[in-house]
Amino acid sequence: EIPRFTKAKMEIDTKTPLNPIVQDKKKGVLRDYHGPIFWNYGALPQTWEDPNVKGGPEVFSCFGDNDPLDVVEIGSQSLQMGTTCAIKPLGILAMIDGGELDWKVIAISLSDPLASEIS
Repeated sequence: EIPRFTKAKMEIDTKTPLNPIVQDKKKGVLRDYHGPIFWNYGALPQTWEDPNVKGGPEVFSCFGDNDPLDVVEIGSQSLQMGTTCAIKPLGILAMIDGGELDWKVIAISLSDPLASEIS
């Protein structure tokens, strides 16, 4: 969704047919990050954080955010928007955003030169 070193806050539009990647809006205004992000940000295809499933006490009993599962790709290369690639999961982070559970998979692209050195 969002290439490394860019500022536009892009997201998968799950309400539009074919789910295009569009720039996020808040109150009709296009959203940007305050500065460039230092990783590639995307999602795992065909995943979904179910808003009807309550998480356990370790996530404060929050429900899913009704979006695909996010991926923070920390490799050394900037990936173009819309790129699909195989990843190596390194960890996972549960975030609470607006009272909703929003999981982030921390990963590196398998094609990154450092992927074989990180575990």
